[in-house]
Amino acid sequence: MTKKINLFANLKSDFASGLVVFLVALPLCLGIAMASGAPLFSGIISGVIGGIIVGYLSQSHISVSGPAAGLTAIVLTAITDFGAFDVFLMSVFIAGLIQLALGFLKAGSISNYFPTNVIEGMLAGIGIIIILKQLPHAFGYDADFEGDQAFIQNDGSNSFSFLFDVLNHIHFGAVVVSLVSLVILISWDKVSFLKKLKLIPGALVAVLIGIALNEFFIATGSSLAIAKEHLVSLPVPKSFDEFKSILITPNFAAVTNPQVWVVAITIAIVASIETLLCIEAADRMDVQKRYTNTNVELRAQGIGNIMSSLLGGLPMTSVVVRSSANNNAGAKSKMSSIIHGVLLLISVLSIPAILNKIPLATLATVLILVGYKLAKPATFKHFWEKGKYQFIPFVATLVFVVATDLLKGVALGIIISVIFVLRGNLKRAYSFKKEEYEDGDVIHIDLAQEVSFLNKAAIKLTLNEIPENSKVIINAHDTEYIAHDVLDLIREFKETRAIDENIKVKLKGFKEAYELENSPDLNNHVSIEHYYDVAKRALVKKETIKEDF
Repeated sequence: MTKKINLFANLKSDFASGLVVFLVALPLCLGIAMASGAPLFSGIISGVIGGIIVGYLSQSHISVSGPAAGLTAIVLTAITDFGAFDVFLMSVFIAGLIQLALGFLKAGSISNYFPTNVIEGMLAGIGIIIILKQLPHAFGYDADFEGDQAFIQNDGSNSFSFLFDVLNHIHFGAVVVSLVSLVILISWDKVSFLKKLKLIPGALVAVLIGIALNEFFIATGSSLAIAKEHLVSLPVPKSFDEFKSILITPNFAAVTNPQVWVVAITIAIVASIETLLCIEAADRMDVQKRYTNTNVELRAQGIGNIMSSLLGGLPMTSVVVRSSANNNAGAKSKMSSIIHGVLLLISVLSIPAILNKIPLATLATVLILVGYKLAKPATFKHFWEKGKYQFIPFVATLVFVVATDLLKGVALGIIISVIFVLRGNLKRAYSFKKEEYEDGDVIHIDLAQEVSFLNKAAIKLTLNEIPENSKVIINAHDTEYIAHDVLDLIREFKETRAIDENIKVKLKGFKEAYELENSPDLNNHVSIEHYYDVAKRALVKKETIKEDF
């Protein structure tokens, strides 16, 4: 159930968090557009629509939508194949319609089947990706675009080996800015008198100080001055006509192109799955534990992608990085997402020249702290203490999210979780207990509440290992369902093998519908000496005498 809240009830904290998300989202929107081979403003348009429109329509209070790195490869390939951005926009338009339909068909319900340890593994994996990808920017090495999440680089290196390349490209001005930003960000949450300034987020102070430091380096002619290529690079329209030319509309004539539909379906599926994963993650982060209606979210995303395509924007999803930054900044409602979208719109129209003075090193420091909070050691400790069935899927998801991508990592984590569930189900199909007596052991097999065909192999193995001349009680008193395969197995064991190998079998609690007759008492085969011995030991050990045979 989603708790309803007045959008203006927490305006102070929401404005502060919206400002932080705006600072984080700006370079990400530009970087993802650049990596997608799309016009730079298409990323900003997607961020604005994702913030204002999707932010308003969504029922998530923490999630923030915008262009997603997970769609970069799809977008780049499609634009290259089509040879025209407006044809690609037609695919985005159709993808939005498909998402809208999925929302009305209640496809969002599949998010209820994402295991918590897999979601947490995904978050931790994204946290590590953020740290690995932002460290080079913090040292002034900006070879990768902002928002890049690929483990394998274009030159064949990977995210770890790429860190060693940083040693050859350290910019000491960027390092100074990063260290100062880090001190500010940590102090803002620790120092008591600074914590009172809730309206002014530490990230904004870090950005302003970063700009001031670099302007000082430039004015004094210092070698620490950070060059233009290491700053935010937002296109600056010089006239209204130039700005108007940025807005590109879909080529609706391309609707008959089959490849347009293939790309549209691909975007709709990938974007929807990523959104559902991120919404689950955002709900996990929400300190108020509000739950999002995922079907409404799919409809909101669909409308957002339709509008984004009509204005020349990239396809969007709910994004973990921005949502995490939003949560860490203290967002209370979805107003923070709306504010971030409004700030993106205002800033690109009015102050692009000022934004282009922001050092990427400062923003990298903000994101590194976001990454640390997603992958903090306490999370690993928590799942370690939960046991291997929780820890292994968590770690597997984390590793594969880092090494491949979000969807593949989550898919593997879910597969491992399902295997563990099936294995656990096999073990829980029955309980096995052997009681030792002088005249022979009594074996108790108590069936679980549900025994499916998946349990057949385990039960078959257990029955095969029962030795000759044994006494066996198979109890189904607590069982609501038994698969026919298992019933046939028990029937064959009782009517054939038990007779051949002199195994005394007693069936208890089997329903009439099972067509498997419960056994009468089999006391006749037990000696008087046996009862005397049982009674004697019961008096000594205060045991309850079980006269099953």
